[in-house]
Amino acid sequence: MMDPRYAIYFVPDPDTALYRFGAAVLGYDCFTGADIATLEALPVDAGAWRRMTREPRRYGFHATLKAPFRLAAGRTEAELIGEFVEFSRTIAIAAAFEPAVCLLQRFVAIVPAAVCAELGRLAASCVKHFDGFRAPLTSAERSKRLAAGLTARQLGHAERWGYPYVFEDFRFHMTLTGALPAECQEPMLAYLQHLLACSHGYRPIAIDRLALLRQDNRGARFAVLTHNAIS
Repeated sequence: MMDPRYAIYFVPDPDTALYRFGAAVLGYDCFTGADIATLEALPVDAGAWRRMTREPRRYGFHATLKAPFRLAAGRTEAELIGEFVEFSRTIAIAAAFEPAVCLLQRFVAIVPAAVCAELGRLAASCVKHFDGFRAPLTSAERSKRLAAGLTARQLGHAERWGYPYVFEDFRFHMTLTGALPAECQEPMLAYLQHLLACSHGYRPIAIDRLALLRQDNRGARFAVLTHNAIS
C-alpha cells in the first residue's frame, strides 16, 4: 500500500566527486534508485559495513532541509513539485562551507567546520514555506517523539512543525553511518575522513541545488523526484 512521504534535501549534483563519495559510502544512488557496490579496503568486513550504513541508506546521501512529511489532505504531489520548482528560483545565493567529517554522538557525518548562518536560514525558510503541504503528526508519530527524550522546545517544534530539530535546534549534517559500536567509531571516522579528502579534497561544499525526494512507504528508500540548481 502506498503511503508516500516527501522531503526537501540538499543532495549534491550526481556528477560531482562529492556525490559519488557519499553514494558509494552508503551503497545507494538516490537519483537512479540503484544499489552501489561496496567500497574496497574497508575498516570492517563488507557485511558489517552494510549493517552500519543501513539506516542512512534509506534516505540517500543528503542534508535535511525539510524533514520527511506526508501530504496534507487536499494537497497533491503535482502541486508540491510545482511549488518546489518556484521556491528554488527564489534562492539567490548558494551558501558554502568548509567540510569536516566528525562523530555526532555515535554516527559519522559531514558537518560545517565553522558556523554557517546561511545554512540555518535556508533550512528555516524550507521548513516554513512548505509547512502547508505537511499532514499533522499521527498519534504513532507523536508517541515516538515523546519517547525520544526531547527538550520542551524540541517537543514544541515537533508538534508545530512536524520535526524537533528545526530553527535553534537545527544542525546541518550529511550522515555517513548509522549508530556505531564504540570500538568501530574511531576506525570508521579515520577511514571516512581519508576517503573524503581523497575524493572531494578540502574544497568548500556549495549548497548549489535543492532536491525533492519521495519515499513510497516506510520500508522504501527515498528517491529524487526533481532537483533544481540555485542560481
